[in-house]
Amino acid sequence: MNAAERRNRIIQKLEESDKALSGSALAKELGVSRQIIVQDVGLLRAKGTNIISTNLGYVLPDQTKEEKRVFKLRHTDEEVSDELSLIVDCGGIVKDVFIYHKVYGTVRADMNIRSREDVRKFLEKIASGSSSLLKNVTSGYHYHTVLAPSEETLDLIQERLSEKGFLAPLQEYEPVDLKQTN
Repeated sequence: MNAAERRNRIIQKLEESDKALSGSALAKELGVSRQIIVQDVGLLRAKGTNIISTNLGYVLPDQTKEEKRVFKLRHTDEEVSDELSLIVDCGGIVKDVFIYHKVYGTVRADMNIRSREDVRKFLEKIASGSSSLLKNVTSGYHYHTVLAPSEETLDLIQERLSEKGFLAPLQEYEPVDLKQTN
C-alpha cells in the first residue's frame, strides 16, 4: 500500500468508526508506525480534511456525537490554566464562558478551546492586554458550556473538576436551566 492509499484508508476507517481511533490502533492495522499516522493526519489536515484529535484518538467532526453540559465553577486566576487544561485533556471543548450577574443578567463570550495550545494562546491574550477574566466580575464565579463526544466524557470532566475543588453550587437566584448534577 502506498502513502496515498494509506491516507485514504485512514479517512475510510474514521468514517466507519462510531468512536475515536487512536494513532496506535491505526498504525497497527495499517502496518506502519504511529509517527507515520501522525504525519499522514497532518498531511490530510493540510489538504483540508477536518480531523479532530481527542485524548481518545482521531475523529471526523460529522461522526462525532456532541453532548453538552454547563458547569458552574470558581477558582483563582492562577488556576485558569489548570481548569481549561483539565477539560481539554479529558476530551472536552470549552465552548464559552459566561457569568450570571444580578444586575446585568447573563454576559457570555465564545471561547472554543479544544487543546492545550488553545489554552496557551488564550492565556497569552489575557496577559498581553489590560483586560481581566470575565469571572472576576462575579468574585470568581463563572460557567462554561462544555462539549464532548459522550455523556461519559462529561461525567469524567465533572468528576475531575470536583476533585480539584473547581465546581461551585448553584444559588436560588440562578436560572433553572443551568442546573447540573454535583
